[in-house]
Amino acid sequence: MRSTHDRQTANPLAAVRNLGILAHVDAGKTTVTERVLYLTGATHKRGEVHDGTTVTDFDPQERDRGITIFAAAVSCDWAGHRINLIDTPGHVDFADEVERALRVLDGAIAVFDAVAGVEPQSESVWRQADRYGVPRIAFVNKLDRAGADLDTAVDSIRRRLHTVPLVVQLPIGREDGFTGVVDLIAMRALVWADCADTYAVSEVPDDLLAEARRRRRLLEETAAELHPAALEEFCAGGPVSAATLTTALRDLTRSGEAVVVLCGSAYRNRGVEPLLDAVTAYLPSPLDVPAVSGTAGGLPAERPADPAAPFAGLVFKVTASATGRLTYLRIYSGTLRKGDTVLDAGPRRNERIGRILRVQADRHAEMDRAVAGDIVAVVGPKSAGAGATLCAPAAPLVLEPPAAAAPVVSLAVEAGRNADTERLVAALARLVEEDPSLAVRTDRETGQLVLAGMGELHLEVAVEKIRRAHGLQIAVGRPQVAYRETVLRGVTGHVHRHVKQDGGAGQFAHIVIDVAPHVAAAGEEEFVFTSTVTGGRVPREYVRAVENGCRDALAEGPLGGHPVTGVRVTLTDGATHQKDSSEMAFRTAGRAGLQEALRASVMQLLEPVVEVTATVPDESVGGVLGDLAARRGRVSGSVALAGSTVVSATVPLAELFGYAGSLRGRTQGRGTFSTHPRGYAPTRPS
Repeated sequence: MRSTHDRQTANPLAAVRNLGILAHVDAGKTTVTERVLYLTGATHKRGEVHDGTTVTDFDPQERDRGITIFAAAVSCDWAGHRINLIDTPGHVDFADEVERALRVLDGAIAVFDAVAGVEPQSESVWRQADRYGVPRIAFVNKLDRAGADLDTAVDSIRRRLHTVPLVVQLPIGREDGFTGVVDLIAMRALVWADCADTYAVSEVPDDLLAEARRRRRLLEETAAELHPAALEEFCAGGPVSAATLTTALRDLTRSGEAVVVLCGSAYRNRGVEPLLDAVTAYLPSPLDVPAVSGTAGGLPAERPADPAAPFAGLVFKVTASATGRLTYLRIYSGTLRKGDTVLDAGPRRNERIGRILRVQADRHAEMDRAVAGDIVAVVGPKSAGAGATLCAPAAPLVLEPPAAAAPVVSLAVEAGRNADTERLVAALARLVEEDPSLAVRTDRETGQLVLAGMGELHLEVAVEKIRRAHGLQIAVGRPQVAYRETVLRGVTGHVHRHVKQDGGAGQFAHIVIDVAPHVAAAGEEEFVFTSTVTGGRVPREYVRAVENGCRDALAEGPLGGHPVTGVRVTLTDGATHQKDSSEMAFRTAGRAGLQEALRASVMQLLEPVVEVTATVPDESVGGVLGDLAARRGRVSGSVALAGSTVVSATVPLAELFGYAGSLRGRTQGRGTFSTHPRGYAPTRPS
């Protein structure tokens, strides 16, 4: 009888890796992806970001701006393994793209700049991966840059990400002299000649041998502290074998207890082949992750990664155009064939699969079928959006969708010509279908179309996409931020009596409420409603109606019509009428009563704030600090780093519009910055 390991090895799914590339903007994610595609034979020319020739950054805006905006899926083969890879954006405005990608991945490569180490968005995407339990390996990139230092980058991984780094390589040479790495597991040198596509294997250089042995022993010690098999060999006194060390690193990676760290320079094509070997050795296959769980008929249910099981897949991306609609799908179980009818489990609507496509960024190859573990695009579903579950009609299953971020910045948009208004509305609807982190609404007071998103760049890209794709002239207004209102000091014993008599059945509801501030803990709702009414003076169904009415009242606060948050309402007393009381009457009383109570309370206006991390030349620090202060920013710290200074500050989001141009002007184009949402804070005077 074969062992479990043998059976798994014989299963084709054991040779599948579904992974993403995660990083801060400009850490080299897309260049790593391009080198992976080139070295695996998926492309025959190395794409370059600065030349606009990359496979994954195929959108014209991505090539113009030199950044990844949209998550792009590609596939390639390495050492007998099928690798389905998603290159994700690094800018915080497009974090929702990362969120949707992580929901369907089994593993990830986190790319770090060897000079900057862990940067703000590196930390953000790492936390996103933590939420979904995605195992990671780390690649410290750009070791050929001036100021690059592997140990400093690894120390930042340890301190800022609170993980255990397991460094398996030692660089050979520094900065411009970086030529290769010492493989600390096999204790051999891997050296890349200039312009070479692969490395040469040699003995560890004499001048690095003692350091390599020291680091190998440190790797053994760290693994032994966390893994029993490594501990057993380590305690025996001799070196831990390469096989045991590899097994320990694989187990620790997949459990999330530690992260394997490799290094190189993707731009110079150094270190990418060992990275691919690490992907196949350490990151899990669909068989190594727990069976996907969801609900069936309201009860918990699981589906194994088995082509013979009932079909179930999760939609993570939709692209819509005038020529058709592509639905990107991770298949968790079963087999999907061209022509199959599947169930959209949310609205319980049947959809027909017209075509199945293997995705290579903007190019596609047709397939007759796809099985558990595949990431594919399908043509046919007309309404399934990101987060929808497609499953076998005979075996319904609803999978948990990725978390959707709430938009924080809005922009008024209108067509340049009245005749184009309908076209603009249709284009906006298509845009929101593709990107759930965008939202479109009509302002009730002005009648304007308002587009909301995750940041200034997010909205700028969205508007430009409509202009290019639909040839529309669009006028935009200054973005408006989403303010909130909260209670500083509430009221007690507020009485509201709702009486209406206009013929026929009347309406009667009498309530007494207390309103107080509420500070929500992490994960807790911002509004809390309780009832202390005794003696049945307000029946239970009317209490629920009062709560619903109070929730209605929270939509518009008394200061400026902004949503109200951080409120505790207690229903303390009330009265009913035998004939005229109803749920509708008590809901109306709850809404009107809380509106009155909020007007009588002391309220506070809240505004969204973000953490700004700006990297600027030393000689520009004074001007940058002054500009942040003028924007009502509060500087929280600064760190000197290789001829530049990293300044951190908390700034109201409303003050950041146009900051990119201001920073470029104050630093002669050399300054960069990133932002990270930090919730809401009381408004402060300028």
